[in-house]
Amino acid sequence: MVLYDPATTTVHQDYGIMIPISVSRADKIINFLRQNKALVGKTKVYDFTQAASVVSMNDQCGEIITRTDLEQMHDKTFIADLYGQGLEKRLITAWELISKDGRPNRYKPERAKKPLPRLFDTVLKQVMGTYLTCRLAMQGTEWDNFCYYLGGGMHHARYDTGAGFCLLNDIVIAAQKILIETDSSLVWFIDVDAHKGCGSAELLQFAREAGKLDEEKNILNLSIHMAHGWPLDDKTISVTPSNRAPLIPCDVEILIDKDREAEYLPELKRGIRKLEELSDSRKPDLAIVVDGTDPYEHDGLLSSGLLRLSLEQCVERDLFIYEYLVRRGIPSAWLMAGGYGERAWEPTAHFLKVIHHGR
Repeated sequence: MVLYDPATTTVHQDYGIMIPISVSRADKIINFLRQNKALVGKTKVYDFTQAASVVSMNDQCGEIITRTDLEQMHDKTFIADLYGQGLEKRLITAWELISKDGRPNRYKPERAKKPLPRLFDTVLKQVMGTYLTCRLAMQGTEWDNFCYYLGGGMHHARYDTGAGFCLLNDIVIAAQKILIETDSSLVWFIDVDAHKGCGSAELLQFAREAGKLDEEKNILNLSIHMAHGWPLDDKTISVTPSNRAPLIPCDVEILIDKDREAEYLPELKRGIRKLEELSDSRKPDLAIVVDGTDPYEHDGLLSSGLLRLSLEQCVERDLFIYEYLVRRGIPSAWLMAGGYGERAWEPTAHFLKVIHHGR
């Protein structure tokens, strides 16, 4: 099952934000799958209204994702800013639109077609999409308890601030909402974005310290990412308190050095075994896969260039995760996450084609 709602696509250029995110990434994936007859039969594309109906929920964002849901994992003062006068400043911080010397950074407000604060509405819908993806995967009506959302994956958003083009951490919010609403007791994150899931690591540690997560209700986070570069570069680390992101470690953290792509899949397999050990042989009720394509060698973002997987390696990575989860009967919610430039659609499209048609 694929979840895609064009109405929730973020066109950053409409807000004057000049980052190399292809507006047509999801559309290219859908078109590729249609051309390869991979959207027939059991493989279906749902929009949010259809998805909400399948899981017997109202299709209004405000009734699915509430302010209380956001406050479960984020700082209440931060959330109050988003719903109040501090919204624009918080958006500027998350997208790093103003440099320290006060000049615009990848930001041309004179080109904006929409006021910046309206971006918050789309971010909320992305959180809703991630939550619906989890619910669809757990309901298990299609594709072996599998649902792929062409959106989401905002893993840099931290406890009290946005960062790295991420305002809210949809992954953590959705997982905690699942734990609260269901009898689920364990959720895994498998984060294969090129950049460390630093915000997720911070939010999970803070939630454990606050008693919101424990042995009975827990979330474990695996992140395999570049060993260097943002957010782990010297400039970022030098101004970061040791008890804050990006220095807070993930439960399983795998660093891949430059030119060591051949080690990627073996290290990922070892990381999954470590997740099993940390779970004390408990099978997770849900795995959320943060399926970034920015490790792809043709990615268009300069900061992801220290990790350059081929198309074949990207697809093999995703197939390993998919087949592992299917064999163990673990529902999986996949998020498109990071991927930049005009070829960012390719790994996701080829992966979805393979699991539809078979190897």
